[in-house]
Amino acid sequence: MVCSNCKREVADYSNFCYYCGARQAVAPVGPPPGVKRLRRSVTDRKICGVCGGFAEYFEMDSTIVRIVWVLLAIFPIPFSAVVGYLVAWLVMPEAPLPLPAASPAPVPPQSTQTA
Repeated sequence: MVCSNCKREVADYSNFCYYCGARQAVAPVGPPPGVKRLRRSVTDRKICGVCGGFAEYFEMDSTIVRIVWVLLAIFPIPFSAVVGYLVAWLVMPEAPLPLPAASPAPVPPQSTQTA
């Protein structure tokens, strides 16, 4: 790698130039972090996947989300959670289907003929 300030050769993993001390732009190691998006779940759903999607987004158990949603529908303002669920169902996009696990290649049958 070449220093952007003094144009001298430095090691690829260096954060600073050996000669002038200028900071080097080093590419981050590893894949970039994934972006979390709020989507309806396709694997954890009872009705439309809204509660499962919220549970996946907030990384919690979907049963807790469902209980909270039902309590909100019953106690504070009746039907506000029901309307909220319907709006979330219409607005939230559905998550893509998960990729199936790779299955091992089938083993061809061996012949059992003897000479």
